[in-house]
Amino acid sequence: MTKPLDPIALEIGWNGLKSIADECFITIMRSAFSTNIKERHDHSTAIADAKGRLIAQAEMALPIHLASMAGLMRHLLDQYGDDIWPGDIFIANDPHVAGGTHLPDINLAMPIFDGDRLLGFVANIVHHADVGGAYPGSMTGGVDEIYKEGLRIPIIRLYRRGQLQDDVMRLLLLNMRLPEERKGDLNAQIAGVRLGEARLQDMLHRQDAGFIEQLFAEIVERTNLRMRTAIASLPDGTYRAEDFMDDDGAGTFDIKIALEIRKSGENIVFDFTGTDPQVPGNFNLTFNAMQSAVCYSLKALLDPEVDNNQGIFDAIEIIAPVGSFVNCLAPASVAMRANTCQRVVDVVMRALAETVPDQVTGAANGANTSAVFAGIDPATGKPYVYLETLGGGMGARATKDGKDGVQVNITNTSNLPIEAIETEYPLRVEAYALVEDTGGAGEFRGGMGLRRAIRPIGHSCELSSVGERFRHQPWGVFGGLPGRAGQFRLENDNGEVTALPPKASGVRLDPDQTAVIETPGAGGYGKPQNRAPTRVDEDRASGKFSSKFIEANYKNRTQPDHT
Repeated sequence: MTKPLDPIALEIGWNGLKSIADECFITIMRSAFSTNIKERHDHSTAIADAKGRLIAQAEMALPIHLASMAGLMRHLLDQYGDDIWPGDIFIANDPHVAGGTHLPDINLAMPIFDGDRLLGFVANIVHHADVGGAYPGSMTGGVDEIYKEGLRIPIIRLYRRGQLQDDVMRLLLLNMRLPEERKGDLNAQIAGVRLGEARLQDMLHRQDAGFIEQLFAEIVERTNLRMRTAIASLPDGTYRAEDFMDDDGAGTFDIKIALEIRKSGENIVFDFTGTDPQVPGNFNLTFNAMQSAVCYSLKALLDPEVDNNQGIFDAIEIIAPVGSFVNCLAPASVAMRANTCQRVVDVVMRALAETVPDQVTGAANGANTSAVFAGIDPATGKPYVYLETLGGGMGARATKDGKDGVQVNITNTSNLPIEAIETEYPLRVEAYALVEDTGGAGEFRGGMGLRRAIRPIGHSCELSSVGERFRHQPWGVFGGLPGRAGQFRLENDNGEVTALPPKASGVRLDPDQTAVIETPGAGGYGKPQNRAPTRVDEDRASGKFSSKFIEANYKNRTQPDHT
């Protein structure tokens, strides 16, 4: 039996791996071309072992990418086996045959060798602003099969033994809008995996391959033990919840996500039997995407500091009927899977609310509200695609109000600054603000939704937008009230206002029009009548809530005026 690593050596080695993943993340961020990466940081980096088990993720990596990388590794090893060589770089994005979750997320993986001995992989994921398909941005609502969502890439070699496969690169770029930007972002990804490989080689110069392999194994074992210990702290029992997606943009409404959690000792099962079948529109989840959401939820509720790696997967059993909304079959469309993942998190929270009341929150904005503006820049004559997924309200907590205007749960990205938008694109941001009265009332109130108002300058462009929690409001917990739903609209200079559907594709936007995007708020925690008078006074003074809202929800909760 192999002697366990010295605890100090284990900790030093573990922090070394995390530092490598973090440095790779920053390298991609600093060298990428698109605002989606260099400003919003919609990318992740990771290290896996020779078995494809995820070992370490960058601190700023997105939780939704956790299972995507694991899926890529599994499919890569199944497909290529022993046909993997130093200098190879593999590329993939397909959710159905390559372990991905949607097509805009392009995965790269590079093997790490010690001589002829495969030790592991460095990998990254970047959300590309466009990968082809029927509409710019490759993420519009209403698309009813994956073939319309963009270029599908199985696991193939982009580099073979250190040599770029030029024909592969040309094929990829030919099928994507803005090929120069795509090439720039791909080159950033290539730089990221090459840096990771170099840093792990540096580690091998200080430690032998046996140490690295044992380090990988003990990190996974340690995470698994810690996760199982956290699970054991939950009371044994069966917990149930359900929630509904608004619609799929293709005619299906009120799509049910049903969950039963069965917990006994260190074992926990998440059973999605009873969830609706997969739908025509692009809100379906592959198993990997749903797995990411479940793992994130349990980690957030039980042990937020536990490391993101294979050890979490191994501690959880998931049952999801094949062909269901949360475990779809090809050629199901999946581009807007993040919205559904957010709803899975809400369902897990609702199921366990009574069991861990101090850890749960009111329902967050429950969405990944997206807006894509595409057109021809009148100054350059070149096409552009501006993609953004906007934050909203975070659910209220047991001791704190929810955060305002942030990305929540599995999408750990930033909101684009006005300056970045107006510098990069022929667009003017006429408003960037919180939306009044959107946070659900409670002892602690839910977070506020965001408002963006954007108009094209000197040209007409095309708008595609996708929203959720426009029909089903984000619910509160323990008496907290729901947050306000989101909405899209067009405002003309003549004062005319036109409401847009939650899933709007290819809407013409003229220079005399402004597109207004309002994201949902979030649910409150605890009964409004229990809110401290000082907090109500702060709400009134903040300007975030109208007098009407405060009067309706917090009667007699303001402090008397002693002046």
